[in-house]
Amino acid sequence: VQLQASGGGLEQAGGSLRLSCAASGRTAGSFATSWFRQAPGKEREFVAAIKWSGGSTVYADSAKGRFTISRDNAKKTAYLQMNSLKPEDTAVYYCAASNTIITSTMGTKSAYAYWGQGTLVTVSS
Repeated sequence: VQLQASGGGLEQAGGSLRLSCAASGRTAGSFATSWFRQAPGKEREFVAAIKWSGGSTVYADSAKGRFTISRDNAKKTAYLQMNSLKPEDTAVYYCAASNTIITSTMGTKSAYAYWGQGTLVTVSS
């Protein structure tokens, strides 16, 4: 599975951005896509994840109510709609995928075998 992330950029606080993660290869089975982010000098942290079969989602507390993860199975693409952006959302955002995910591990970095390149999101105050 290969992942291509896009959609990052510079946005003002309060604005919105939508990230995309296009997958190629086998996406059948218990396939899930997630978004993680890494700010300068910080650990990579979980943001949101979605199972492609059934569409169940998991969010980090920091994303709840502001970010929405979705997927288009036909396009093999997952999205992260980010609203009400804050300067603390500034980070490189990475999409990741697994075709053997279980619900309890959807927020765990080590559960994902496939990673895309990052896309930089910068939120100005």
